[in-house]
Amino acid sequence: MRGLVLGGTASGVGKTVATLSAIRALDAAGYAVQPAKAGPDFIDPSHHERIAGTPSRTLDVWMQGEEGLRRNYYRGGSDGCDPSSRGTSSPALCVVEGVMGLYDGDGSSTARVAEALDLPVVLVVDASAGMESVAATSLGFREYAAHAGRDIDVAGVIAQRAHGGRHERGIRDALPEGIAYLGRIPPNPDLAIPDRHLGLHMGEESPLPGEALDSAADHLDAEALADLAREPPRPIGRDSRPPERDSGSPTGKRVAVADDAAFAFHYPAALERLRERAEVETFAPTRGDALPECDAVYLPGGYPELHAPALADSDALDDLADRAAEGLPVLGECGGLMALAETLTTADGDTHGMAGVLPADVRMHDRYQALDHVELRARDDTLTARAGETRRGHEFHYSSAEVADDARFAFEVVRGDGIADGMDGLTEHRTLGTYAHVHPESGAFDSFLEAI
Repeated sequence: MRGLVLGGTASGVGKTVATLSAIRALDAAGYAVQPAKAGPDFIDPSHHERIAGTPSRTLDVWMQGEEGLRRNYYRGGSDGCDPSSRGTSSPALCVVEGVMGLYDGDGSSTARVAEALDLPVVLVVDASAGMESVAATSLGFREYAAHAGRDIDVAGVIAQRAHGGRHERGIRDALPEGIAYLGRIPPNPDLAIPDRHLGLHMGEESPLPGEALDSAADHLDAEALADLAREPPRPIGRDSRPPERDSGSPTGKRVAVADDAAFAFHYPAALERLRERAEVETFAPTRGDALPECDAVYLPGGYPELHAPALADSDALDDLADRAAEGLPVLGECGGLMALAETLTTADGDTHGMAGVLPADVRMHDRYQALDHVELRARDDTLTARAGETRRGHEFHYSSAEVADDARFAFEVVRGDGIADGMDGLTEHRTLGTYAHVHPESGAFDSFLEAI
């Protein structure tokens, strides 16, 4: 599967809108598009999936390593992005949205992802107040790669917030040889996605108007984008193909996965890894679903603070508390940790009872409490690692947890903040709650499946 990377000059330049417009333009031209996101993110991929109709892949060198990143890339090309299913013979293309500015990020920058996959970069530049300077900026980003000894191919430009006519001609005509003009995104207030703490609204909450997105896509050159795309190196090691959907559970085990507005932050690869060895059944605690009959539970991150009253009234959380006390394996990540705590106090000061499995009281704050890539080392054998093993992921949360004096932690934090005092992985019975979101390529879900 050929692909390309949309990298920005900085955060806030409009990469998400440019990516969605490129997906729409390529789809209209008959291509089956596989979206992906560089760096840890659950929100932008929800917009990708809404437009492309297939889950977006997360590509992060820190969490996955270069080979793991390539495996995840190619699993996307094998799963849900079949051109024949779209009624077209055109090849599938992967559009990767970058993170922050092209070279920013000490864990896994957009440039590192493009380099690991050997994909060309399309630079998204805010052209609202420039013309020839857009060309100068683009040239600078290309030349910086050589200066830094990096193998980054800045091959094209999308002019964000650019008008037509003289404005567009001034940008296009000034671009140096080797940097293609791929079109523009016209200024349009309807192309703004609302945001809040943790980032943009999810795709299903605030979808961009179809007319505005179609208009933006009409100003992009889909065939020129497709012509730039390249095939990355093939991965080695673990099979890059996803499991068959109807292959059944080879172990006969069932994992219940919370999946609703309070628990929306999970990687597609995580469910794929679980399905390789177990049957997966999703349930929605905020919508009144009961806890399914299962052999283990996974509570991903999300926005429990926005749905605290519904969670407090959830029979599923009550049942989960009883089952956890009986020894049911339960893994909660970030929002899952919050739901497993004794209480959750919102930013408005309202306190709600949660499942009460873990000895912690969680409180929301007005600013983020942690934002980083994370590395954890297991102190003892636990649900997601054996003693001494490390697991990599990321953390981004506006809450803090006050834990009991006798609280037990499964991990020491090698990098990141964790829950308290350089520790993460609050544990009780066979329940593990962590602020870290881990990717399957870290090995965490393999260990979780072995523990069931």
